[in-house]
Amino acid sequence: MIVTIITFIIVFGILVIVHEFGHFYFAKRAGILVREFSVGMGPKAVAFRRNATTYTLRFLPIGGYVRMAGVADDEDEELKPGTPVSLMIGEDGLVHSINASKKTTLFNGIPLSVTGSDLEKGLWIEGYENGDESAVKRYAVHHDATIVESDGTEVQIAPVDVQFQSAKLWQRMLTNFAGPMNNFILAIITFAILAFMQGGVTTVTTNVASTTSNSVARQAGIKAGDQITAVNGKKMTSAQSISILIQDSPKQKLNLTVNRNGHSKTVAVTPAAKTVSGNRIGQIGVVWDTTTNKSLGAKLAYGFTGSWGITKQIFQVLGRMVTHGFSLNDLGGPVAIFATTSQAAKSGLRQVIYLLAVLSINLGIVNLLPIPALDGGKLLLNIVEGVRGKPLRVETESVITLIGFGLLMLLMILVTWNDIQRYFF
Repeated sequence: MIVTIITFIIVFGILVIVHEFGHFYFAKRAGILVREFSVGMGPKAVAFRRNATTYTLRFLPIGGYVRMAGVADDEDEELKPGTPVSLMIGEDGLVHSINASKKTTLFNGIPLSVTGSDLEKGLWIEGYENGDESAVKRYAVHHDATIVESDGTEVQIAPVDVQFQSAKLWQRMLTNFAGPMNNFILAIITFAILAFMQGGVTTVTTNVASTTSNSVARQAGIKAGDQITAVNGKKMTSAQSISILIQDSPKQKLNLTVNRNGHSKTVAVTPAAKTVSGNRIGQIGVVWDTTTNKSLGAKLAYGFTGSWGITKQIFQVLGRMVTHGFSLNDLGGPVAIFATTSQAAKSGLRQVIYLLAVLSINLGIVNLLPIPALDGGKLLLNIVEGVRGKPLRVETESVITLIGFGLLMLLMILVTWNDIQRYFF
């Protein structure tokens, strides 16, 4: 169990850091202020600041985020009237730090009860100093001042010129796309590393290596050495495509075109039905033949071919969800990932690396779905802005993002509960 937990944290941590670094890097290149780069969610464990960004490690290893100035999910704490703060004044007479937390003390800070502030355009804060309500004192705030939020996290304030919307449209689109892009790059590199580790690239062919005893395939007369070239008259070029069609057809008759010694014939089979992880799938009991290419070119190319193979599988699953109906069993949340990680950890390092590559592609594709609160939803809003010639109102975008986030959280709860029932009951 300890090995599984450590493996899970490492795999999840790599996925999150690589994904969020894509957003982080291109936001910085576009002049967008990245206020916080967080690995993990929930309460803060440790934090430090460097080059205007606060880096935090949080206790729950179930995600992470890059907090960019001015975006809808930038949770900037409003300094409401009556909020007690302390101000640190620099030698230039400007406020360089605002402490709104009871967990942190600014030595020699000026206590202030806030009556108003503008930390985006005017860059000022005013209030009653030292409890003296006879006069309101106003202080100018430095452009790069920091604010210590209620949980003790110190982040930089977000003037309008460094906010997300101040960047050019193409820069914002690239920033939104960069997270999934990094996941695809990680998968390509990981598959290439895997090819070198296993000494070559193993390809599953459409040739039958063997059939299992008492299987549908053996009863239908399929033998080792046969090549399945088509299913129901549709040409097949990969064993994966054949397997998916068979899995989608439990108890449904299929006509397989079999090539044996240069002669083709049609064999009728009816896949047996079996329930796997809550899904009813078809099986005929065929073991596919494999070939191994040990050349340097094949190993390097496997970064792309391996990634493309997994990508096709994911889109085939998404397609089945559209054509065969949506099922929670087609999805997996943290519980499913943890269970899969446990199996991979028992199988060894190569299986863990393979899992990392598969999850990275999954994360990239899912994040590109046009759902509000996901990167794909943000890109869709960018496209709408390009068509309209102007962005949506911040309030409208916030509502859309909030609705999308709420739906995602509801889906996550349902998927997690379904995973618990599948794997533990």
